[in-house]
Amino acid sequence: MRKALTYLLMIMLAVVLMGPFIWLTFTALKSGQDVFRLESIKDIFPTSPTLKNFKEVMIQMPQLPRFFLNTIIIVVVGIFLQLLLCSLTAYPLARIDFPGKNLIFAVILSAMMLPAQANMIVNFITIRKLGLYNTLIAVILPGAVTVFGIFLMRQAYIVIPKEVEDAARIDGCGEFTIWYRIMLPLTRPALATLAIFSFVAFWNTFMWPLVILRSKELYPLAVGLTYLMNTFDTNFRLVAAGSVLSMIPVIIVFILMQKQFVKGITAGAVK
Repeated sequence: MRKALTYLLMIMLAVVLMGPFIWLTFTALKSGQDVFRLESIKDIFPTSPTLKNFKEVMIQMPQLPRFFLNTIIIVVVGIFLQLLLCSLTAYPLARIDFPGKNLIFAVILSAMMLPAQANMIVNFITIRKLGLYNTLIAVILPGAVTVFGIFLMRQAYIVIPKEVEDAARIDGCGEFTIWYRIMLPLTRPALATLAIFSFVAFWNTFMWPLVILRSKELYPLAVGLTYLMNTFDTNFRLVAAGSVLSMIPVIIVFILMQKQFVKGITAGAVK
């Protein structure tokens, strides 16, 4: 009975959390006469579901595929840099003994107390000095390495037995070889977790691209959807259809990597 009640509560909680996405999907599938009719609870569901809204978005918003392409470029390059730089930075902080290691790690963690907006002016000036203003690489660089990613990878390295590392050194492996051939494969769940967090962050990035990009053809999807809302004004069906299209890749990635995500989140919880 206790297990049944627990599962019932979890299902109810999942339905509540999924409520906005379910409502958005139903709105995207509605016809024109159904979208404003909410006389009873059954009016939430579309009476005659149609995919016409998705087709109309693609027709009336021809730059939407370009927004998708820009976002994919940002996500792929951003995730690659995030995994590479965070795993490299975290390795010496977790596995190599050197003076001031804990102090350096504390200073890195202290940066988490700063809001993202506090770094925006410094990042903007740096990007302008580098001559990267109004480029996609300017969107990626400030998020190429994060404190959270360093912390997550450090915790994943710490739980690996010391004997594994010692055996690799006896076989003649150097530090880089140990990191690449031993540590990275053993921290795959943490890498998957970091990839998911990075994917969501880069996919939904909005404020920074709006600041650093001038050309509309370089806008990522989150910024492009704002123009979608302005273009179609109060046509909620088309806005909902565009929003659903933007969320589908995130849902697919999480479903494919959810097992690795759970393992990565719990890495370091028990030594």
